[in-house]
Amino acid sequence: MTGDEIARAVLDANSFMTLATADASGTPWASPVWFATENHRDFYWVSAPTSRHSVNLAERPVLSIVVFDSTATPLMGQAVYMMATAAQVPDPEIHDALTLFNRASVRSGLSEFTLDRVTGSARLRLYRATATEHSILDPDATIDTRIPVSP
Repeated sequence: MTGDEIARAVLDANSFMTLATADASGTPWASPVWFATENHRDFYWVSAPTSRHSVNLAERPVLSIVVFDSTATPLMGQAVYMMATAAQVPDPEIHDALTLFNRASVRSGLSEFTLDRVTGSARLRLYRATATEHSILDPDATIDTRIPVSP
């Protein structure tokens, strides 16, 4: 498998990603979230704007993301590491983004999110992270060496 194929396989086989955010002073925070993606570049999730990672993203939209299989045997797993920018999905884009999110939700056995669950006075919002870089661990290296990929 090529590095790009490995990255696609990891992203397609997993449902959770870890967001690594930081607040305005640089204090780090990591949060696992369920995600949806169709292009391996834009990642969507639903969170409360008051959650710590959401507040961090409002202050500092640059983050890193890791997607990995936590059930893999030690030294046998693979992960996709990403640099990204993230924010709430703006109102003019919410319909299309929610449609994409719901396709993945339904495939995973979750119920659909309606617009009224992520707009207005609802406590949740739809977020999008757009990856600017992807990498994986080099499958041929004997030490922790990452290689860039384009899934």
